[in-house]
Amino acid sequence: MPRPQARPAEYADLFSLPTTVVGEIIDGEIHTHPRPAPKHARASSSLGVEIGGPFDQGKGGGPGGWWILDEPEVHLGADVLVPDLAGWRRERLPRLPDTAWIEMPPDWVCEVLSPATARLDRMTKMPRYASHGVPYCWLVDPNAKTLEAFKLRDSQWVLLASFVEDAEVATEPFAAVPFPLDALWAD
Repeated sequence: MPRPQARPAEYADLFSLPTTVVGEIIDGEIHTHPRPAPKHARASSSLGVEIGGPFDQGKGGGPGGWWILDEPEVHLGADVLVPDLAGWRRERLPRLPDTAWIEMPPDWVCEVLSPATARLDRMTKMPRYASHGVPYCWLVDPNAKTLEAFKLRDSQWVLLASFVEDAEVATEPFAAVPFPLDALWAD
């Protein structure tokens, strides 16, 4: 006898989750993971500083022209995604919305990998970002001390560059202002 099909998750379902987890809806299914651990949070926060100063705020001679946000709630069709960092070119998104979420696909996302999220980030979220036309995705692994930069080409992710430990990071879409990768590590 076939099992009855569960209904697809809805946005309201996220409100019943404990505050100790991050909830996302991907392809009609709720995915949860714990709030970030300190090394994960440090890598994400530090990258936000390195990218946000020159590209969001135009500091240090940076070009500006971006919104760089920590853990924004992004609604892409029926998917509700929460990347660790995301950026929108202000020419595409002139003002931040008054809602708690943004419906326009970002121009760049960054996922900071942890043992609890690495598989979901690589195998589930990256394909969803690609299907919604997000042009750039970075994966940062604070345990391996790496950054992988991907660009969407013909609906497929292509590795642009990879960096390790204390390398100088200069890659799309933020190649104009390099930063030292070891600025992201807690030790």
